Parts: sequence; C-alpha cells; structure tokens
Amino acid sequence: MIDKLDFLLALAREQHFGHAAEACGVTQQTLSAGVKQLENRFGVQLVLRGSRFQGFTPEGERVLDWARRIVADARAMHEDVSALRKGLTGHLRIAAIPTALPMVATLTTPYRARHPGVRLTVESTTSHDIFSLIENLEADAGLTYLDNEPLGRVIAVPLYRERYTLLTAAGGPYDDRASVTWAEVGRIPLCLLTPNMQNRRIIDQQIRAAGGEPAATLESNSMIVLMTHVRTLRWASVMPAILVDTLGPMDGVRAIPITAPNLEHTIGLVAARREPSTPMITALVGIARSLVRTLDEGLDGIRPDQGL
Repeated sequence: MIDKLDFLLALAREQHFGHAAEACGVTQQTLSAGVKQLENRFGVQLVLRGSRFQGFTPEGERVLDWARRIVADARAMHEDVSALRKGLTGHLRIAAIPTALPMVATLTTPYRARHPGVRLTVESTTSHDIFSLIENLEADAGLTYLDNEPLGRVIAVPLYRERYTLLTAAGGPYDDRASVTWAEVGRIPLCLLTPNMQNRRIIDQQIRAAGGEPAATLESNSMIVLMTHVRTLRWASVMPAILVDTLGPMDGVRAIPITAPNLEHTIGLVAARREPSTPMITALVGIARSLVRTLDEGLDGIRPDQGL
C-alpha cells in the first residue's frame, strides 16, 4: 500500500507518468498498474488519463492529501525505530532561499558532527517553493522568511534578522557616507535576484515606497553570480548584511547600510509539524534553537521556537 501511495506522490510531483516512474525506480507499466490498483481499492478514478497525464480527479486530490500524511508517518516510524537500534541514519534534505545559503553551514556542520550517519542535501530555491517541497515530502526542512510568507502548520525557529546593505565600488558617489536611503538606492543601476525571489520583491517594494523605480541591469537566481559581478567594481547590489559579513571584506568594495527606513525581515528554520516528529528533524530543530542568540542577539520579542 505504501509503495502505491509513493507512486501517486511521485506523479503529483512530476506531472508525467514516465518521469514519475523514473523517480520511483520502476517501469512506467509498474507505476500505472500501482495507481490502477489504488483506484480499484477505493472504487473511484483518481487520475485523469489521456495520451498523457492530465491531472487528478477531486477524489484523487483527497487521496493525495492522505497519502502525504501516511507516507510521512511511515517514513518517520522507520527512522525512529532505526535510530533506536543504530543512531541517526538516513538522508536529511534542506531547502534554502539564496540569501540564507551561507548560513546553512552553521546548522549542517554541528549536525554532521553529532550525527555522522546522516547524509545531507542542500537545495537553493524560492521561499514559496520551500513550503511546497516540505508539504510534498521532497524536503525535510527549510531556511526562509518567517514574516513575509504564509507559513501554515510548521515548526518555526527564528534565527536572525535580514538587514540590507548597498554594495558598491569604493570611490563612488556615496563613498563618504555612513548610510544611504532607499530613495538613493533607487537611483542606482543594480544587479539583483530574479523577481520570483522574495528578497527581490522586498527590495523592489521598498524602492517603490521611497518614490523610485527599481533598475535591475542584471538579474540572477544565484548570489554567487551577483557577488562576482560586484567584485568587478562595475556593478552595485543590495544584499543582506549578514551575508556580506559571512563572506568577508572585498577589495575595492564598500558595504553601506541602507536606512530610512531601517528594514528588517526574520529568517528562520521551518519544518513540518508532525507528532511525533522524526528524530532527524528533532535533532535539527535542537541545533537551530541553540544558534538563535549566536547568530543574532537582536531577535526582540521573538521566541526561539514558534509553532506557527
């Protein structure tokens, strides 16, 4: 039964019979037969078929909701029993927004030291997709915004506040300034993340609120791409201060805090709220809680573990 539900979840992710079969490591005929067995068991059609996959029936969507819960619980049970016998083992998948990627190591490094039997994967993606990945059991946890996206039923551990800095070549028009305003930033051609990224939407919204219009002369979904362009001293960008601090000083580049207003957004760890929680997630949440004050002493009034 569980393997048939896995087939259904793979079909929901891939939206293609062949790709779903490949993801499950079976033939397309085996996957189709498994889905058909589910339909026979429930006595209803679950999948809309034609020459290709066409979606799910209303009954199929309802079975999908149950399948996510059942498969997640089955995995958690297996992991829990295995941990009692030989310690934590398995595969922990973390999705993170691009601006938080340098901070992932503060979680994964102590995690690996305590649980060497766990293999870790880190994926860069959008804040919106992080919640979809967790819901669809494609990621176990994420690093994302806690105050700018609907969180749903998750464990949320605030880690630090994202504050914003203008990175520009030394000797430029604001070289002698201790800070710049968002209105001034709006007059500078910038290289920025792509518009599907929450960080970019935050920056665009703030520049527009200051009476300007964002002028992105280069866009990328990679912070490394943006940083390498800034290093040429021919590009400017807006980046989180904690990211700039983590990567260290760059020759010829000035990092100038952006004020008026002082904008902040909270970044934290999110994971699906399930009872009981899996041992791997429990261990990760524990490490995240211990990091809260280390990463940012200024989490005014935010508790280190919120079930939002």
